[in-house]
Amino acid sequence: MTTLRVLSIATLFPDAARPNFGLFVEKSLRALAAEPGVELTIVAPVGLPPFPLSLHPRYRALRDLPLHEDWNGLIVRRPRFTLLPKIGARFNPAAIARVVLPIARAAAPDVIDAQFFYPDGPAAMRVAAALGLPFSVKARGADISHFGHDPATRPQVVAAAAKAAGLLAVSAAMRDDMAAIGIDPAKVSVHYTGIDAARFAPGDRAAARAALGMDDAPAIVTVGALIARKGQALVIEALAALPGVHYWLAGAGEEEGRYRALAERLGVAPRVHFLGAVANADLSQLYRAADAVVMPSVSEGLANAWVEALSCGTPIVISDAGGAAELVTSPIAGRIVARTPPAIAAAVTEILAAPPAPTAVAATLDGRFDWPRNGRELAAHLRRCARSDE
Repeated sequence: MTTLRVLSIATLFPDAARPNFGLFVEKSLRALAAEPGVELTIVAPVGLPPFPLSLHPRYRALRDLPLHEDWNGLIVRRPRFTLLPKIGARFNPAAIARVVLPIARAAAPDVIDAQFFYPDGPAAMRVAAALGLPFSVKARGADISHFGHDPATRPQVVAAAAKAAGLLAVSAAMRDDMAAIGIDPAKVSVHYTGIDAARFAPGDRAAARAALGMDDAPAIVTVGALIARKGQALVIEALAALPGVHYWLAGAGEEEGRYRALAERLGVAPRVHFLGAVANADLSQLYRAADAVVMPSVSEGLANAWVEALSCGTPIVISDAGGAAELVTSPIAGRIVARTPPAIAAAVTEILAAPPAPTAVAATLDGRFDWPRNGRELAAHLRRCARSDE
């Protein structure tokens, strides 16, 4: 087997300042690096605003990141590029390409891989054009639902898709979303995420609750940033129709104050528990402790939390977003509901009345979500892209 040299651009990639950021990208690239005949260079560009904004405490930890490091066995380059917060998204791909290009020249890859459609994809397009190489881009969710529709960034998304040798999407529904903005669906292969089945597996719910300090009350959980599009407010409102049910929120974000105030106003605050950011290593225990994981998001690609919850044997209550229908294929896996408090409450009530066996819930995944498979498929896809230039 000939060696395939891959350079992956990954603006979503964990670092010491953000250890939970882009873990799914790290795991996929780790699986790719484990494939025989693959030499991988990872470039995780770090955006910093111009001086003096770069001195803001928000950016201090990012400024201190090493330019080159061994990240859990993966060699990662972290070049800096200049970004303009809130107003400069359209300029990020060109800025990223400028700092990635010297690294790419030195690495001499056969193919450029972009792990998020924007800004990674248009940046990869520029680097690939400068070096005369093929490139691939993967769509994951907000990169299409937001950047693919924003007039400031959509042209670059569509242009990168047109010029790419191949495209990936986290779900069939994401492929449809890509087609809706003018991307050729024939170029898009579905590339499901993976799951660490040894860690995310059914277990003793009572023991998990005891470990987390929960009592015997029914528990529902949301895992995700506390931002409006994730829909936690709808779940808080649904609690009025779910007497005795406690709601645990794992995540941090700008809406926390509003959510706390909402819970107080509705008189459900004693049953709403804010856990803050939870390390990925601790999530399996939280999933096992829950009677249901409830995530009524406005948009998703195919949320990792959905897959992790099901793998732990916990049914999910989710909105009809992204690849929802590709996961909830029977009532055993959970419910797809309208984004309204009554619909959420009704679905949770049904699950609490007849809880499915955790092993049966986990079995609904049917082996589709596996990191070694994810790595094999990514390597095969990138080999096809590299050959397209021959």
